[in-house]
Amino acid sequence: MRLLLNDALPEAAAPGERLDAAALEGLYAYPGGAGRPWVRANMVATLDGAAAGGDGRTGTINTPADRLVYTLLRDLADVVLVGAGTARVEGYRRTRPRTGDRAARAVAEGRAACPELAVVSRTAAVPPLLAADPGGGSGGDRGGVLMVTCGAAGAEAIGLARRSLGADRVLVSGGDSVDLPAAVGALAARGLPRILCEGGPRLLADVAAAGLLDELCLTVVPALAGGAEQRIAVGAVADRPFAPRVLIESEGTLLQRWTRPGA
Repeated sequence: MRLLLNDALPEAAAPGERLDAAALEGLYAYPGGAGRPWVRANMVATLDGAAAGGDGRTGTINTPADRLVYTLLRDLADVVLVGAGTARVEGYRRTRPRTGDRAARAVAEGRAACPELAVVSRTAAVPPLLAADPGGGSGGDRGGVLMVTCGAAGAEAIGLARRSLGADRVLVSGGDSVDLPAAVGALAARGLPRILCEGGPRLLADVAAAGLLDELCLTVVPALAGGAEQRIAVGAVADRPFAPRVLIESEGTLLQRWTRPGA
C-alpha cells in the first residue's frame, strides 16, 4: 500500500511511503476527546460509480485492499450500523472478535472483544441469518445484535424482535419512521460511540441528510460495472461537503478517507 495523501495523521507516514499495519491503523484512528458519537461510513464503488456488482452484492467488487480496510474499520468500531435490507442481501451474521491484538486492546480499554451489530428496520424485521444465529452478547464469542426501529413497526413486530434478540436489545427510536439522531444517541448511551455505517445506500443517504455523518471511507476499485447499479447513496437529498484526509493506492484500488470540514 502506497500513501498518496495524509492530512489525518502526518506523523504516521509521508506521501509516497509504503504503509505497514501500524501506520495504516493510525491513519484510520477515531478522533479522541470528541465527547460525542462519531459516525463513519465505509462504502465501495467501481470507477463508474456502481455500489455493487451485477448480482447486487458488494462482495463481487471487493479487492484485497478493500477487504483489509473493511476488517480494520470493523476492528476499530464499537458498533456496525446497517440497514435490514443490506443485511439480508449481503448475508450479514454476528460479528467475530477483532483481529490480531485489537480484541485484547479493546478489552483493556473497557470495550467488547467483538463490535456490536445494529440493524435499522422500520418494520423491526430481524434478518433470518441473524435471528437464527445463536451466541453473541456479553461474554459470547461473537458480537450481539441490536434492532433499531420505530413505533410504526407495531407492538407485534417489536415483541417478536425482542423475543428473538433480547428484551433490552430493541431500540424504538421515533414514531412513523426511525429517528436516526435519537438512535445514534441511544447507541452512544450504551457505550457505543464509535459507529461504523455500512449502508446500504438508502441508510447512508438518510444518515448524511440528518447531519450525522462525520466521515466517509470510500474504496474505488479499478473496474467498470455498467448496467444500472445504484450509487453508494440514494434516496434522501444530502447536500453535505467533505474534505479529503487520506488517499492510499494498492494495485489500482484507491482507499479514501473524507471528513466534514473542521472535524
